[in-house]
Amino acid sequence: MPHKLNIVLLEPEIPANTGSIGRVCLATECTLHLVEPLGFDINDKQLKRAGLDYWQHLQVQRHKSVETFFQSLPADAPRVFFSTKGKISHYEHSYQPGSYLIFGCETRGISPEVLATYPGPVCKVPQYDDRIRSLNLSNVVSIIIYEAIRQLGP
Repeated sequence: MPHKLNIVLLEPEIPANTGSIGRVCLATECTLHLVEPLGFDINDKQLKRAGLDYWQHLQVQRHKSVETFFQSLPADAPRVFFSTKGKISHYEHSYQPGSYLIFGCETRGISPEVLATYPGPVCKVPQYDDRIRSLNLSNVVSIIIYEAIRQLGP
């Protein structure tokens, strides 16, 4: 696939979400980047149930911290942050091949410090009912991956 997207989870906390995201990454040939600290062990039973039986086939990279992750990126690497506080819809963003699609942890999202230190567009998945605080992280990642692939072509 020409899109070669990179999915970045900053300090993920819920193993089942990471397992499900890993499964979608494998299905779409995306590289999964896990930025420590992780809220679970990679051998966690819930992670296994959600996707670890595919884990050996997944392109996954671990990074020791947010700082080391961003230092590892090429200077011109396209990156997009996703947050409920984003100002533009994920539909309005033009995705680029090789993009780093960056998601925060399940309970805190992406910290304001990260957004201030590492600039890039901040998008959101629209929600039409104010009673919903946020969508499940694995659902959001799936929505974003498939919108990017729709734009870039399979």
